[in-house]
Amino acid sequence: MIIQLRFSNFYSFAEGTELSFELGKKPTPSAYDIEIGGTRRLNKALAVIGANGSGKTQFIKPLAFLSWFISSSFLGSKPEDPVPFHPHTFKREEDSLFEITFLLDNEEYRYKLIANRKHVVHEALYKKTSHLFSYVFVREKTESGYDYKQQGFGFPSSQARNIRSNASLLSAAHNYDVPMASTFVEYFNKYSFNLNVSGRQHFHGGNVLESAEYFFKHAHFLSDMERMMCDFDLGICSVKIHEAEGKDDQGRSTKVFVPVAVHECENMSFELPFFEESSGTQSAFVLLRRILPVLENGGVAIIDEIDNDLHPHMLPHILELFKFEHTNPRQAQIIFTCHTPEVLNLLKKHQAYLVEKIDQQSEAWRLDEVTGLRADDNLYAKYMAGALSAVPNL
Repeated sequence: MIIQLRFSNFYSFAEGTELSFELGKKPTPSAYDIEIGGTRRLNKALAVIGANGSGKTQFIKPLAFLSWFISSSFLGSKPEDPVPFHPHTFKREEDSLFEITFLLDNEEYRYKLIANRKHVVHEALYKKTSHLFSYVFVREKTESGYDYKQQGFGFPSSQARNIRSNASLLSAAHNYDVPMASTFVEYFNKYSFNLNVSGRQHFHGGNVLESAEYFFKHAHFLSDMERMMCDFDLGICSVKIHEAEGKDDQGRSTKVFVPVAVHECENMSFELPFFEESSGTQSAFVLLRRILPVLENGGVAIIDEIDNDLHPHMLPHILELFKFEHTNPRQAQIIFTCHTPEVLNLLKKHQAYLVEKIDQQSEAWRLDEVTGLRADDNLYAKYMAGALSAVPNL
């Protein structure tokens, strides 16, 4: 579970920015709370709202970047590749900072990365011991290469110092079969997102086929997906996935998995391929492929523009999946951006971030940071009236 993310000099965010799932002692308990040891609470759900171009996507993108960098950068990039992010235009020559604090197996850890497009400057993992954090490993760039120290991490210095400069040491250690590294890679692999380090993965037909293949190969999710698609009142009574022969980009034969919706009316039925269904139906299908594994296995769903092509009435049903133990037994979390201000009627002020861009620099704040904003205030009405800012300047 994520506790907090801090970052700076990342895309439109030039200054230090904080994204926190942690609650103080004052907020009234809600169904979106995670109780930690009886003394702390974390949010299960966070919404990010703001005008077009304000930086909403950039605000959640560090989570996708860190998930990829920690788990896949060693094998997923070439030695000559740049580290795949961009600093703020005004600070393109400066390093960027990322620091994420999270819970894993009831232990609190902090991962810190300082990097630029050319190389990692500093990478470290810390574990909380009593009220302080002690290092598990620290990797520091020097003029001659990298310094490295570790405490019980299990990755030999001779190998660690030679890891290439555009890859994570955690990712490399995992591929060298270091058990502790694999534990953290497995954790970050549970982050599910519809955006990559370059931005949102815009919807296309391939998403539908990939989702269909996933459900076909993970049949235990199939019935949940089918039930929810029917519950969304899309006129669908069941979903089938047909296996067919197709061609890949090189013209070679390959398996293709085609989802089909079954519709019934007055004792008659017909099948309609998902590609002939509405964009909203297809989007709901793809969204469930992202969310259902997180709900079952634990982790974090990071969804950009969750309301894209979806009717606003579907959003409460998606969020409710994270509320209850029977649908969210492992306390999964979700953070999402949207353009639907009605979401403020579903969440409390400590569960909503607003994002605004001023002088080409994005800023973000959680609504419980706004002075004078009461817990029983109508957040939607205040936002629509412009009292909370982060609205289009038309």
